[in-house]
Amino acid sequence: MLEADFYRPSSPFQGLDSTLFTKQKFCQEPNPPSSSALQVQRKLLLKMQTYSLPMLKALASAITFAVILWNLNFLGYQSEVPGPALGHSEPLTVLIWHWPFHHTPNLSTDVCADRYRIKGCRLTGDHRLFSQADVVVFHHQELQKDKVRLPTERRPPGQNWVWVTLESPTNTKALTGWNRTFNWVMTYRQDSDIFMPYGELVRHPSASVDIPTKTGLVSWVISNYHRTQKRAQVYRELSRHLQVNVYGKSNKKPLCPDCLLPTISKYKFYLAFENSIHQDYITEKLWRNALLAGTVPVVLGPPRANYEKFIPADSFIHIEDFGSMKELASFLKTMDSSRYRAFFEWRKRYGVKLYTDWQERFCTICTRYPHLAQGQIYPDLESWFSV
Repeated sequence: MLEADFYRPSSPFQGLDSTLFTKQKFCQEPNPPSSSALQVQRKLLLKMQTYSLPMLKALASAITFAVILWNLNFLGYQSEVPGPALGHSEPLTVLIWHWPFHHTPNLSTDVCADRYRIKGCRLTGDHRLFSQADVVVFHHQELQKDKVRLPTERRPPGQNWVWVTLESPTNTKALTGWNRTFNWVMTYRQDSDIFMPYGELVRHPSASVDIPTKTGLVSWVISNYHRTQKRAQVYRELSRHLQVNVYGKSNKKPLCPDCLLPTISKYKFYLAFENSIHQDYITEKLWRNALLAGTVPVVLGPPRANYEKFIPADSFIHIEDFGSMKELASFLKTMDSSRYRAFFEWRKRYGVKLYTDWQERFCTICTRYPHLAQGQIYPDLESWFSV
């Protein structure tokens, strides 16, 4: 399924500019000694009259040093020395050169702060702000179809360009023309500069687990069915040994948006089969259609170890756990209620968060900004992505 079917913390950019702070401090006029400090000086000078010249010089140095320390302590100067600068003293401007699928949102308010509690982050789609933008974002779907051109103005020093996609390499074309163009990448892959998953588990302790009532065994929702895909081949083999209820455009049983989860939730298992197999490519088929719906995912995608980086090992079934689809079918059909409930133990600790809002996705660029390498560039984007 294509991207069109599909979303942290206070801003780190509130810190002081340590260079400016230091210049301001040391350009101030020295403060005159306080009255208490002058009394100390007078008493010491009276005693100096009985001392030799070398001793007087030593005492004079000591007095001067004492007065300096007195004033520093009085002003609280040591506590005012700033820590390391956080990288940005002004709000970041993130220019979305073209919104994904041309769905332009209303950005008349401070979206990042108001909706996602990310302060100091300004999203804009106004091309006139190109020269002021800290980051410019390009969504590959439009670049791939040659519907959008790159900026014609010279890129300002320090401005970083971000390449964005949620599609797998199998469904991402025309990458060779973008070598040495982008500084950062934003994808579903964990090794991206800006990681953008389809979903995640978030801490959400619960005393009990409510499993929806089940009336069927296995379901699958599929819109784009191609017989040559591995998921189609696996489905055909599995369906020889048990009944799979198939929904979606490919089977002429489309589900309305509000019907999707209620329908899937009635089945014990859901075939969370990806359209192509690549590292970290784990989409809404797992997060929304299975986990959020309250059914057990039977997954086809990257290896089990890859899934276990995102979800507990006992929360899903991987087709590679079985030697044949006949074995898998037998396992699903003969599972007792106790074993089935064990697949939902994770729900005592976690909830499912979906990422479907492009505004939220782009606001996260600001939270990652201080940690991103400045000045880097991807010399061969295709080689990096086509793993």
